[in-house]
Amino acid sequence: MTPIRLDRRAFLTAATALPLAAAAPAPVVAQGAPKRGGTLRISVDQAASVLNPLKARVNPEYLLGELLYSGLTRLAPDMTAEPDLALSWTSSPDLTEWTFTLRPGLVFHDGSPCTAQDVAASFAAMLDPKTASAARTNIGPVDSVTATGATTAVFKLKAPYADLPVALAYTNAKIVPAKVIAGGLDRLMREAIGTGPFRLVSYEADRQVVVARNDTYYDRARPYLDRVEMVVYPDPTAEASALMAGDTDLMANAAPSEFGRLSMADGVAPLRTPSGQFLNVNMGCDQKPFSDVRVRQALALTVDRTAMVGFVAEGYGTPGQDSPINPAYHFFKDVPHKAPDIAAAKKLLAEAGHADGLDLTLIASDRPGTRAQLAVALREMAKPAGFRITVQTMPHATYLEQVWKKGPFYVGFYNMQATADAIFSLLYTSNAAWNETRWNNAAFDKLVDQARVTLDEGKRRALYGQAQLLMNQQVPSVIPVFFDLLAARRRWVEGYKLHPRGAVFRLDHVWLGEGAPKRG
Repeated sequence: MTPIRLDRRAFLTAATALPLAAAAPAPVVAQGAPKRGGTLRISVDQAASVLNPLKARVNPEYLLGELLYSGLTRLAPDMTAEPDLALSWTSSPDLTEWTFTLRPGLVFHDGSPCTAQDVAASFAAMLDPKTASAARTNIGPVDSVTATGATTAVFKLKAPYADLPVALAYTNAKIVPAKVIAGGLDRLMREAIGTGPFRLVSYEADRQVVVARNDTYYDRARPYLDRVEMVVYPDPTAEASALMAGDTDLMANAAPSEFGRLSMADGVAPLRTPSGQFLNVNMGCDQKPFSDVRVRQALALTVDRTAMVGFVAEGYGTPGQDSPINPAYHFFKDVPHKAPDIAAAKKLLAEAGHADGLDLTLIASDRPGTRAQLAVALREMAKPAGFRITVQTMPHATYLEQVWKKGPFYVGFYNMQATADAIFSLLYTSNAAWNETRWNNAAFDKLVDQARVTLDEGKRRALYGQAQLLMNQQVPSVIPVFFDLLAARRRWVEGYKLHPRGAVFRLDHVWLGEGAPKRG
């Protein structure tokens, strides 16, 4: 582990010198009717090393899975579920059984029919621990899936769940042929047999992946593009330069350090949208000193959240208020905003028995680098209140093995999830898949459980609002900053909208307008 030191004056100078968050660019508005044809070249910042959609882990792999495969539902830009392979769905009154009706005439890329039997086999594979699919813990409390006809799949749940249609839009929840599953999923590491809008043409994971229009896609109008080339650019400066030169058409993700340059480039349209992606400072609430809520509350009162956005997100973000739900989520509640109050923080520490201050070690993985930046900023902000924090970094692999879900005080980093229930159930309920804080608050658990089984919109909003307020007050983790998602496109790219989920791309809705280069 490597200690990090940053002079307080250097920190304050850096924080105030960074750009303030500018108004987000106007949303992309498509001009005219969609046109068919052409090749879109999209750049990504890392290799798509995994071709099997059930085991995808990073955004380029999610993009590839979305191009080649389909799920039962898709995640719309407003974070609701829309039909994909399923045309419709209904639930039992108690929300423990859901029936999905498939589109007729679905066909896999190899020409074989896609039926409810393939749906049942795909979800059985996802739920099998041996598959090691992230879908297993992210599609809700699914117990079993049964095909009751060629186009009817019935989901039986372990508990009532109102968000199942949205949960089934999860990035790894793709439908693959039952015959492939029976023969061994290793085959999907070498070839792609999906029902998605594109077919695989060539696959060089660390250089370029090429797909072409699937003429048997269920929507005969889409995709509009003939071909998509996904090109890997590990260096963000080279990636931005390629877009500015017209060598690529779309950047899936733009680094904050390059976003200003892209915004001023001729023929380039910057893309920016608020997201629920956040950094947090996790505290082990099951052990001293963090088992005392006053210590957690004191630490939260030392944070200048506006300065944190400038220092950590380079101005491209929004302050957080110690709840993982922000306005990008459907059931967001505007909880009380926290301003730095060193006197109140000192008082709380003294009441907790730490009048002389507190010595702590804060661990930060080296990926992404913003974890260490947040840790250093917190160290300096908390110092006047009596927190003496030593910041230590370690390689990400070591962090995952030794600290994640185990350590008492460390910096986490999480992408936005599809629903409030998903992020709460992933991180903060007592039975969360990744219960890092061990907060184990019975009142919070009850609110989340009640919301999960409630269909009434107003009642769910009230329940989730109470849950967010409880987190704001109890501070199981300090959540000071949310990140905007950044991307960029050439102006001839039409129909593309940056999705707040980050791992959703919807390139089948994209077409090329006037001025697009001709590519073979």
